[in-house]
Order: sequence, then C-alpha cells, then structure tokens
Amino acid sequence: MFRRRVRIALIVLLGLAAASATASAAPAGVSGPALTGNLLVLLDRTVAGSAAVGTVKAVLARAGARFAGRSVPEIGLITVRPPAGVPTAALARVLRLLPGVASVELERRYVPRTIPNDPALTAADPVTGVVQWYLAREGFYRAWSITHGAGALVGVIDTGIDATHPDLASKLAVPPIDQQDPSDDSGPAGTDQVGHGTHVASLACAATSNHLGMAGAGYDCRLVIEKSDFSDSSIANSIVDATKRGVQAINMSFGPSMATTDAAPAAEVRALDYAAAHKVVLVAAAADYPGSEEGDPANVVQPAGTGPNINAGLGLDVTAAGFRGARASFAGFGSEISLAAYGTVAPDAFAEAGAGPEPEPGLFGAFPGALTQLEFSSAPCYCRTAFGGDNRYAYLRGTSMAAPQVAATAAMMRVLNPYASLHDVLRLLKQTATRTGGWSSDLGWGILNAGAALDAIRRLDRLAPVSRLRAPARTRSLTFTLTWSGHDQTRPGLIASGIDHYDAYVVTPGARPRLLARTRRHALRFTGRRGRRYSFYTVAVDRAGNREQHPVRETTVVG
Repeated sequence: MFRRRVRIALIVLLGLAAASATASAAPAGVSGPALTGNLLVLLDRTVAGSAAVGTVKAVLARAGARFAGRSVPEIGLITVRPPAGVPTAALARVLRLLPGVASVELERRYVPRTIPNDPALTAADPVTGVVQWYLAREGFYRAWSITHGAGALVGVIDTGIDATHPDLASKLAVPPIDQQDPSDDSGPAGTDQVGHGTHVASLACAATSNHLGMAGAGYDCRLVIEKSDFSDSSIANSIVDATKRGVQAINMSFGPSMATTDAAPAAEVRALDYAAAHKVVLVAAAADYPGSEEGDPANVVQPAGTGPNINAGLGLDVTAAGFRGARASFAGFGSEISLAAYGTVAPDAFAEAGAGPEPEPGLFGAFPGALTQLEFSSAPCYCRTAFGGDNRYAYLRGTSMAAPQVAATAAMMRVLNPYASLHDVLRLLKQTATRTGGWSSDLGWGILNAGAALDAIRRLDRLAPVSRLRAPARTRSLTFTLTWSGHDQTRPGLIASGIDHYDAYVVTPGARPRLLARTRRHALRFTGRRGRRYSFYTVAVDRAGNREQHPVRETTVVG
C-alpha cells in the first residue's frame, strides 16, 4: 500500500509539471509574513528518523522537487521547492497525500521587530540601564511591531511647545493653537516659556527613528498643541477645539495646585462630555501630591469611588509609578485612579547606585532651547541635560510625564481599530495593564502595557460578517438545495473572530420569517409546495457575537 500511494503521488506530481506552465510562489492575497516559495514538509513522528524518510525524499527528488532551505531530521522536517511549472499550492496538496506526511505548510519569512534608532533608547544610564528605560518596560516595542500609529493625533493642552525642536518640529499636525487670554499671554503658541508642555508633548509623540534624541511613545503619531493659560474658559475651548480637529486622545497634565473637593466647572464638564461623545480618549494626570482627591479634570474622567469598576469612567486618571514598579511617593492614589505609567525614577535608586542626590529622578524628554521658568523659579529644577551635544533635553518627574504615554497608546488604539467604542479602549487599557492582582488604590488597574493593549484592540471584532444564499429561481422539484457562503469582515491590521454559525430563514408571502436552521454548514435541503413562492436568506453570526444586519434575499418559485 505504501509503494502504491507513492507511485500515485509521483504520477500526479509529474502530471502537474507537464500541465502547468507557470509556477506560483504563493496564493494571491496572502497577507502577513512574506513567503519564500518553499514548502515545509513535516513527517509523522512514526516516520521521522526511520527508513521511510529516504523513500519520501526519493519520491520528491524523482518528481523534480528541489531540496531548499534547512531540513531538520531531528524533528522530521524536510524543506523543498516545487519543480518548474508546478504551483506551490498544488504541490502542497499532493504532498499531503503521501504516507507518513503529517503536514505541509508554506514557508514564511519574518522581519526583525521594530527597533527605532533614537540614541536615548540605547544610551547607557548608570541607574536604569538605558536613558529611555520606561518604553521597553511598558511594552512599546511590541506595540510598534503591531502599528506605528500613522494617522494618530494626540491633543496636548499645556504650556505650549518649542516648535523648532528637532524632535518635535515634524510632528505638528497643525500650527500650535493659542488658547491664552490676551491679557495673560506668555508668548506665541509655538513657544514654551515654562518647559512643561514641550516635555509632555515629546513623551507622547517625539519623532521616532530619526537618528537623534529620543523616541516618542506613539512613534508616528502627530500633535495638536493647545497652548493654555489654564483658565476654565481656555481649558474648555482647548478640549472642544482639539476634538474638532480630529484627535483620538487628549492629554491633560494639569489640575489644581492643592487638594480640593470643589466641583469642576460646568463648562469644563460639558466640554469633556463633548469630547467623549466624539470617542476622544480623555487622559488626565492624577495629583502630584500624595492624596486621594485628584482634582479636576482627573476626578471628572474617573469620579471618586469608580476606579475599581473597570467599566466606569469618562476617561482615564493616570498616576505615576517609579522604576521599581511601585507608586511614586509624590503621586496621587485612591478610588479615582484608573491606571499608572512610569513617571519617575525613585530617588533611593540613585542613592544605591552611588549617584548621590543631585540627578533629577525623572523621565528623559525634550525641552525648549531658551531658559525656562522651571529653571529660574524659586525652586529651580536643575533638570536640563545635554544629550548628543544638544542641551534641549531634560529630566522631569511627575504624573504629568506618565499621562502622555497613555494618551499616545490610546490614540494608536483608536486608529488601529476605529470600530471599537470609547469604552472598549478604556476597558482594554485597564484590562491589559501589568499588575500582580486586581485594582489597587496605588496603581489602579496596573502599569500601562502598550503592547498588550494594541494586541487586544486588534483582536476586538466589532464588524458584522456578511453572507450570501443561493437558491434556484424556479424549480419543478418540490425538494431542492439551498447553498450559501460568507466571511467575517475585517480591515488590514485587525484580526477577525471568524463566522461561528449561520441562521437560515424562509419567508412566504404574508408570513413572518421562519428559522430553518442554525448551523455551521453551508447547505441544506428544503421541501416546498407546488405553486408556492419562497424567499430565503441567511444571517451570519461571528464568534464575537456580531450579527449580519442586511441579508440579501433569494426567491424561488416551485412550478
């Protein structure tokens, strides 16, 4: 029997080679990793290592198949290419008929994970290992292997931006918008006298893989800068304006200077509601003091008592974690916290490394070229640093530094899966955060894991499948066959859940649709009555529970 099946396979292979004029390295429409044109033939474990391996190889050689790639006898792997004129898919079908063959697959070729070339990602740091240590910790390398976030827009309401900075100049989607009161103006929107806004914006969307400086969390995301004086009207207008400009997320690294239980201004609440109604992910920094009252806008997007409810909240209230993964000593905590991101390096880590108390234990980010208020205030920050011969960088710590990383991730999620709802994005950011247990008052649902969040959103299926039923238009037979086909809709970058089943319906004149079958099959036999007219349709349902909305009907007349 073994030799007979081998002879049959050999005849088929030679016939294919004679009949086909064109070789095909891969079926049309194959997506994902590139194909090499080789086939991976994996032998059954009972055959691998036995004399039968030689027989299989002899059959392949006689058919003209060329041994290619790497074969691994220890696991029963033989790698081949098809003979001239034989399509790869056709050869694969024949090889599967050979006795002792467990599987035949197209060989794929992968590419290295995205590794940006920004020096701060690899420059050594005596305490943290590398200067931008937090991006790897928060899964951004994995996130960037899924998407670079092209088309993502992050709104930043802050003190402005140094629009000439080499890591930021190319990332402005529109010229910075001035939302300051003319009587309280601190310069054009494309400048930043404080330094805070430039640093925050760079953590979200600094130019990535541009051979200089730092990498932004959102890789290819772009910025809508709203320079604010932080008055109620300025904040409200900034939120609405950024929303109208199409941002997917708004970063708000500001709040009251001290704990307060005062209600947020109604105008601000209405503006936040407006943004949320447009699916904008609202990200607010928690308090930069250790208390359980975060102040607005943080306590509006995640009201008191709602933090432990994963489905509650208008947006996200982000606190800061330190290098060791614990909440930073200066950061807010309590029932208003949604999740955390890295915002500091704990001072004791510097002491243990022998670096002394001088280094600012913050995150590395862009900084204005001119002297800033943070440097000449009554308590100067000593935060500016030279990097690669450029002194337009600084180390700043705070919940302000944690929030923009979350905002950038949320914007990438929104662009990757535009069918996901706002609450889908909020829930998945919490659900995928790195934690040791459930929600805690220190870190909320955990520390941001951008890679896990992007992977989860691309698997979230919110698109209904489609199907098409076929029935004879007219038949003399009382019993006839209905057939149908369908597929689960998706778009590049997303992973469809796949069709779970079909509901097949029949409709007769004057009657309501009647369910004929709920099945995973693609055909059924139907018996009608002579002289009657029937309409049929299917409703496809995918594994995520999405149901086809507008089925196409096929009508049959039984003659």
